[in-house]
Amino acid sequence: MGCAGSTPVKGGEETAKKLRKPKAWKHTQPITREQLRQMRDEFWDTAPHYGGQKEIWDALRAAAEADINLAQAIVDSAGIIVSNADLTVCYDERGAKYELPKYVLSEPSNLVRDS
Repeated sequence: MGCAGSTPVKGGEETAKKLRKPKAWKHTQPITREQLRQMRDEFWDTAPHYGGQKEIWDALRAAAEADINLAQAIVDSAGIIVSNADLTVCYDERGAKYELPKYVLSEPSNLVRDS
């Protein structure tokens, strides 16, 4: 059957959304590349504790850190169901939800150089 967000197509297979880059966003205050890296590391270190499978979290991290074409291949091969094309909301085949903040997917518009 699939999850509530899946859509059947010819042959009975589910559609895979084509990934796209997240929309531009702005952090509440200007941050450095080092601060962004630290925020990302903290997220990825704690994310598996919120549920879901570690293997899916690892695949999502690899996809988030890859270019869009490689990210698409990673998501497709891991069986990840993409709800939002920018990877902010995904599901695994068991229906577990994975939410990714924009800061792990792209850089903010107010990123400043490390001093």
